[in-house]
Amino acid sequence: MTVLTTQNPINIIQLTDTHLYGTSVGTLLKMNTRHSLDQVIKIVKQQEGNVDLVLATGDIAQDASTEAYSIFLDVVSELNTPFRWIPGNHDSASIMTGMAEDTGANNRLAQLNNWLLVLLDTSIEGEVHGRLDGKELDFLESNLQAAQDNDAVEHCLIVLHHNPIPGNAGWMKDIGLDNGMEFFDLIERFGKVKCTLYGHIHQELDFYHRGIRCLCTPSTCIQFKPHVTNFALDKLNPGYRSLKLFEDGTVVTEVKRVTDHTFEVDYGSTGY
Repeated sequence: MTVLTTQNPINIIQLTDTHLYGTSVGTLLKMNTRHSLDQVIKIVKQQEGNVDLVLATGDIAQDASTEAYSIFLDVVSELNTPFRWIPGNHDSASIMTGMAEDTGANNRLAQLNNWLLVLLDTSIEGEVHGRLDGKELDFLESNLQAAQDNDAVEHCLIVLHHNPIPGNAGWMKDIGLDNGMEFFDLIERFGKVKCTLYGHIHQELDFYHRGIRCLCTPSTCIQFKPHVTNFALDKLNPGYRSLKLFEDGTVVTEVKRVTDHTFEVDYGSTGY
């Protein structure tokens, strides 16, 4: 586990659903995902000060290629800060593990000041939906219990790819975490869990569920339109989330989007 004493508040950046290809000209519904990520990184550099940690929360690659992960590693290195990543449904967890074995990116526990971050793998090979298998649930429970017994840890942030709450569009009903209720049954037993952070459904959300704050973050590429029956793209631009974690457990967060650029997108698409 990484243990760091850093600034107060802790400054974290979340990047999610980059959907990179093994070539820099790869597009997802006509949007060049490498180009959109570059634009997001540009505003991170402009707007963020000293960043303690970058969290990349899955669907790093669209094609699960070694080349796509190499592109991501090159791009994120521009921020010159530690980062952690977890796989999404489009990723290869084994390739990610191998490519980052010397970087610390695979470490799924990080204690920053009095906060513990627990990163989970919800991916199922070959499936769009996610699940926390028995091993992941045991990992989560054992580390939350250890945090509960550790006076140096006062607050916990749980990080995953799949949405643990059903999505807000009809077509999303079967793509989230299929044991989300079990997940919340577990984490609400531990009073130090303040927040859960995820991506996958390409939109900005900030709400409470069973007393725990839930934050979903837009993709660095295409955005999914909420409150529709069938698949549709939103016309919001790519973005990222900044989080400031305070010693007293307060989380101050903001989604920041690219504002000075127009992207080519196939808004008429019925799926991807």
